[in-house]
Amino acid sequence: MVYKALQKLMDGNERDIAAKLTHSHQSPERRTEAAKGQHPFAVIVGRSDSRVSPEIIFDQAIGDLFVIRVAGNIVDDLALGSIEYATEHLGAQLIVVLGHERCGAVEATVKGTEAAGHIGSLVEAIRPAVDKVRKQPGDLLDNAIKSNVKMIVKELHSSKPILEKLVKKDTLKIVGARYDLDDGTVKIVPQSKSTE
Repeated sequence: MVYKALQKLMDGNERDIAAKLTHSHQSPERRTEAAKGQHPFAVIVGRSDSRVSPEIIFDQAIGDLFVIRVAGNIVDDLALGSIEYATEHLGAQLIVVLGHERCGAVEATVKGTEAAGHIGSLVEAIRPAVDKVRKQPGDLLDNAIKSNVKMIVKELHSSKPILEKLVKKDTLKIVGARYDLDDGTVKIVPQSKSTE
């Protein structure tokens, strides 16, 4: 079941790209059913970008996804508590850390521009991911976006006591992914062996 959840999301993304959305479970009946209790099969840790709506890009609906959105995919204690609730209490068996191309928070970190107000906290949280790939060949921004996704996935894998325990029991899978704003595809971001 854990691995079927990822396939269900990827199949939904294929429907979105092909403009063959099923819009399943979006009826008034489904809303009434979901009001009695939720049982999401996946948690999406996504960026707060108006162009990236997980329910649409994965062709899922009411009650299917537990979505946490914050600029730069930063997972603080509040977000982590939400993720733990979704996995331990609601039964979600998959966490997808979803980055996307041309992310403004990562771009600000790459450029090193001064960030006003609390935006600086986002930049500082992303900086280790950017620094890790600064000297790698290829597009620095895209490399940094993938590096940030990998960093968050690694943090979630080692989050004690709840997430680490569920991963070790093989009842939870955590993956990183990147959404292409131009063509709508979601591709899995490969992790190092230490986090798989």
